[in-house]
Amino acid sequence: MHVHWLQHADHEDLGCIAPWLARHRMQVHSSRLQHGDALPATSDFETLILMGGPMNVDDHTAHPWLAAEKTLIRNAIDQGRRVLGLCLGAQLIAASLGAPVQPNPEPEVGWFEVRLHAGGSAAPLLAGWPQVFEAFHWHADTFAIPSGAENLMSSAACAHQGFALGPRVLGLQFHLEVTAADARRWFAVQTPTAARCVQTPQAVLPRLDAFARSNRLMYALLDRFLA
Repeated sequence: MHVHWLQHADHEDLGCIAPWLARHRMQVHSSRLQHGDALPATSDFETLILMGGPMNVDDHTAHPWLAAEKTLIRNAIDQGRRVLGLCLGAQLIAASLGAPVQPNPEPEVGWFEVRLHAGGSAAPLLAGWPQVFEAFHWHADTFAIPSGAENLMSSAACAHQGFALGPRVLGLQFHLEVTAADARRWFAVQTPTAARCVQTPQAVLPRLDAFARSNRLMYALLDRFLA
Protein backbone atom coordinates (compact mmCIF):
# COMPACT_ATOMS: atom_id res chain seq x y z
CA MET A 1 0.00 0.00 0.00
CA HIS A 2 1.20 3.51 -0.84
CA VAL A 3 0.97 5.85 2.16
CA HIS A 4 1.71 9.57 1.92
CA TRP A 5 1.88 11.72 5.04
CA LEU A 6 1.88 15.50 5.32
CA GLN A 7 3.98 17.30 7.93
CA HIS A 8 3.24 20.84 9.12
CA ALA A 9 5.91 21.36 11.82
CA ASP A 10 9.38 19.86 12.24
CA HIS A 11 8.69 18.46 15.71
CA GLU A 12 5.41 16.78 14.76
CA ASP A 13 6.20 13.63 12.82
CA LEU A 14 4.63 10.17 12.55
CA GLY A 15 5.62 9.10 16.06
CA CYS A 16 4.70 5.46 16.67
CA ILE A 17 3.00 5.25 13.26
CA ALA A 18 6.40 5.08 11.54
CA PRO A 19 7.50 1.71 12.96
CA TRP A 20 4.03 0.26 12.32
CA LEU A 21 4.26 1.23 8.63
CA ALA A 22 7.78 -0.22 8.43
CA ARG A 23 6.72 -3.52 10.01
CA HIS A 24 3.89 -3.84 7.51
CA ARG A 25 6.16 -3.00 4.55
CA MET A 26 4.11 -0.04 3.42
CA GLN A 27 5.51 2.22 0.71
CA VAL A 28 5.80 5.54 2.53
CA HIS A 29 6.43 9.03 1.17
CA SER A 30 6.01 12.43 2.79
CA SER A 31 5.70 16.14 2.08
CA ARG A 32 7.17 18.62 4.57
CA LEU A 33 4.84 21.46 3.76
CA GLN A 34 6.55 23.84 6.19
CA HIS A 35 9.67 23.53 3.99
CA GLY A 36 7.91 23.99 0.68
CA ASP A 37 7.64 20.37 -0.44
CA ALA A 38 5.11 19.74 -3.19
CA LEU A 39 1.81 18.08 -2.45
CA PRO A 40 1.30 14.65 -4.02
CA ALA A 41 -1.27 13.84 -6.67
CA THR A 42 -4.15 11.72 -5.45
CA SER A 43 -2.96 9.00 -7.85
CA ASP A 44 0.30 8.78 -5.86
CA PHE A 45 -1.23 7.23 -2.73
CA GLU A 46 -3.93 4.98 -1.37
CA THR A 47 -3.77 6.42 2.15
CA LEU A 48 -3.18 10.02 3.23
CA ILE A 49 -2.10 10.76 6.82
CA LEU A 50 -2.30 14.36 8.06
CA MET A 51 -0.24 15.28 11.09
CA GLY A 52 -0.62 18.07 13.62
CA GLY A 53 0.79 21.58 13.73
CA PRO A 54 0.51 24.88 15.59
CA MET A 55 -1.27 26.82 12.85
CA ASN A 56 -4.98 27.43 12.27
CA VAL A 57 -6.55 25.79 9.22
CA ASP A 58 -7.36 29.21 7.71
CA ASP A 59 -3.97 30.84 8.30
CA HIS A 60 -3.37 31.13 4.55
CA THR A 61 -1.26 34.29 4.74
CA ALA A 62 1.48 32.70 6.84
CA HIS A 63 1.01 29.24 5.34
CA PRO A 64 -0.28 29.59 1.75
CA TRP A 65 -0.05 25.83 1.13
CA LEU A 66 -3.03 25.27 3.45
CA ALA A 67 -5.55 26.10 0.73
CA ALA A 68 -4.06 23.61 -1.72
CA GLU A 69 -3.79 21.02 1.04
CA LYS A 70 -7.50 21.27 1.82
CA THR A 71 -8.28 20.84 -1.88
CA LEU A 72 -6.10 17.73 -1.98
CA ILE A 73 -7.86 16.31 1.10
CA ARG A 74 -11.31 16.87 -0.40
CA ASN A 75 -10.23 15.31 -3.69
CA ALA A 76 -8.75 12.30 -1.87
CA ILE A 77 -12.00 11.77 0.04
CA ASP A 78 -14.10 12.14 -3.11
CA GLN A 79 -11.90 9.58 -4.89
CA GLY A 80 -12.25 7.02 -2.11
CA ARG A 81 -8.77 7.24 -0.63
CA ARG A 82 -8.24 6.49 3.05
CA VAL A 83 -7.64 9.72 4.97
CA LEU A 84 -6.52 9.86 8.60
CA GLY A 85 -6.12 13.21 10.36
CA LEU A 86 -4.62 13.85 13.79
CA CYS A 87 -5.27 17.13 15.64
CA LEU A 88 -4.63 19.81 12.99
CA GLY A 89 -5.01 17.01 10.45
CA ALA A 90 -8.52 16.27 11.72
CA GLN A 91 -9.35 19.97 11.62
CA LEU A 92 -8.14 20.13 8.01
CA ILE A 93 -10.39 17.21 7.05
CA ALA A 94 -13.35 18.96 8.70
CA ALA A 95 -12.55 22.24 6.96
CA SER A 96 -12.15 20.52 3.59
CA LEU A 97 -15.66 19.11 4.07
CA GLY A 98 -17.13 22.52 4.87
CA ALA A 99 -17.26 22.28 8.67
CA PRO A 100 -16.01 25.25 10.71
CA VAL A 101 -12.88 25.11 12.86
CA GLN A 102 -12.72 27.56 15.75
CA PRO A 103 -11.10 28.04 19.16
CA ASN A 104 -12.06 25.46 21.74
CA PRO A 105 -13.57 26.93 24.94
CA GLU A 106 -10.17 26.28 26.56
CA PRO A 107 -6.84 24.79 25.49
CA GLU A 108 -6.30 21.12 26.25
CA VAL A 109 -2.72 19.93 26.80
CA GLY A 110 -1.74 16.77 28.63
CA TRP A 111 -3.40 13.53 29.73
CA PHE A 112 -7.21 13.71 29.83
CA GLU A 113 -9.96 11.14 29.52
CA VAL A 114 -11.93 10.66 26.32
CA ARG A 115 -15.33 8.96 26.34
CA LEU A 116 -16.82 7.12 23.37
CA HIS A 117 -20.35 8.00 22.28
CA ALA A 118 -22.71 5.34 20.98
CA GLY A 119 -21.39 5.93 17.47
CA GLY A 120 -17.83 5.46 18.66
CA SER A 121 -18.65 2.23 20.47
CA ALA A 122 -20.30 0.90 17.31
CA ALA A 123 -17.61 2.07 14.88
CA PRO A 124 -15.74 -0.90 13.34
CA LEU A 125 -12.51 1.10 13.26
CA LEU A 126 -12.65 1.45 17.05
CA ALA A 127 -13.63 -2.14 17.84
CA GLY A 128 -12.16 -3.23 21.16
CA TRP A 129 -11.47 0.30 22.41
CA PRO A 130 -12.42 0.97 26.05
CA GLN A 131 -15.47 3.13 26.66
CA VAL A 132 -13.28 5.61 28.51
CA PHE A 133 -9.55 5.99 27.87
CA GLU A 134 -6.78 8.45 28.56
CA ALA A 135 -5.25 10.29 25.60
CA PHE A 136 -2.51 12.85 25.11
CA HIS A 137 -3.90 16.20 23.94
CA TRP A 138 -2.29 19.36 22.59
CA HIS A 139 -4.76 21.73 20.94
CA ALA A 140 -6.46 25.11 21.27
CA ASP A 141 -8.87 24.81 18.30
CA THR A 142 -11.67 22.35 17.64
CA PHE A 143 -13.70 21.20 14.64
CA ALA A 144 -17.43 20.97 14.07
CA ILE A 145 -18.61 17.56 12.88
CA PRO A 146 -18.82 17.56 9.07
CA SER A 147 -22.16 16.90 7.41
CA GLY A 148 -22.74 13.17 7.11
CA ALA A 149 -20.00 12.27 9.59
CA GLU A 150 -20.46 10.53 12.94
CA ASN A 151 -19.41 12.23 16.21
CA LEU A 152 -17.48 9.45 17.93
CA MET A 153 -16.23 10.78 21.26
CA SER A 154 -15.67 13.74 23.55
CA SER A 155 -13.69 14.89 26.58
CA ALA A 156 -14.68 17.16 29.46
CA ALA A 157 -13.00 20.13 27.75
CA CYS A 158 -13.84 19.37 24.12
CA ALA A 159 -17.18 18.14 22.77
CA HIS A 160 -15.78 16.88 19.46
CA GLN A 161 -12.77 14.60 19.84
CA GLY A 162 -13.25 12.39 16.80
CA PHE A 163 -15.40 11.79 13.73
CA ALA A 164 -15.68 9.23 10.96
CA LEU A 165 -17.11 9.57 7.49
CA GLY A 166 -17.68 5.96 6.49
CA PRO A 167 -14.83 3.46 6.94
CA ARG A 168 -12.19 5.43 5.04
CA VAL A 169 -12.11 8.88 6.66
CA LEU A 170 -11.22 9.40 10.32
CA GLY A 171 -10.29 12.52 12.27
CA LEU A 172 -9.00 12.45 15.85
CA GLN A 173 -8.38 15.61 17.88
CA PHE A 174 -5.89 13.93 20.24
CA HIS A 175 -2.48 12.32 19.69
CA LEU A 176 -2.29 8.53 19.96
CA GLU A 177 0.86 8.63 17.84
CA VAL A 178 2.99 10.62 20.28
CA THR A 179 5.68 8.69 22.15
CA ALA A 180 7.36 9.81 25.36
CA ALA A 181 10.37 10.95 23.32
CA ASP A 182 8.09 12.93 21.00
CA ALA A 183 6.44 14.68 23.95
CA ARG A 184 9.81 15.70 25.39
CA ARG A 185 10.67 17.26 22.03
CA TRP A 186 7.31 19.08 21.88
CA PHE A 187 7.78 20.59 25.33
CA ALA A 188 11.30 21.66 24.34
CA VAL A 189 9.75 23.65 21.48
CA GLN A 190 6.94 25.14 23.59
CA THR A 191 5.83 24.94 27.21
CA PRO A 192 2.23 26.17 27.48
CA THR A 193 1.16 28.07 30.55
CA ALA A 194 -0.43 25.72 33.08
CA ALA A 195 -4.22 26.03 33.34
CA ARG A 196 -7.27 23.97 34.25
CA CYS A 197 -6.79 21.70 31.24
CA VAL A 198 -3.12 22.40 30.54
CA GLN A 199 -0.67 20.18 32.40
CA THR A 200 3.00 20.83 33.08
CA PRO A 201 5.81 18.75 31.54
CA GLN A 202 6.44 17.37 35.03
CA ALA A 203 2.90 15.97 35.08
CA VAL A 204 2.98 14.65 31.51
CA LEU A 205 6.40 13.21 30.77
CA PRO A 206 6.77 10.63 33.57
CA ARG A 207 3.59 8.87 32.39
CA LEU A 208 5.39 6.19 30.38
CA ASP A 209 2.55 3.74 31.01
CA ALA A 210 0.06 6.17 29.48
CA PHE A 211 2.22 6.70 26.39
CA ALA A 212 2.50 2.92 25.95
CA ARG A 213 -1.27 2.39 26.25
CA SER A 214 -1.95 5.27 23.86
CA ASN A 215 0.48 3.89 21.28
CA ARG A 216 -1.17 0.46 21.52
CA LEU A 217 -4.51 2.07 20.67
CA MET A 218 -2.83 3.67 17.64
CA TYR A 219 -1.55 0.27 16.51
CA ALA A 220 -5.00 -1.28 16.94
CA LEU A 221 -6.52 1.54 14.89
CA LEU A 222 -3.95 1.13 12.10
CA ASP A 223 -4.57 -2.62 12.05
CA ARG A 224 -8.18 -1.91 11.11
CA PHE A 225 -7.82 1.32 9.14
CA LEU A 226 -5.09 0.01 6.84
CA ALA A 227 -6.16 -3.65 6.74
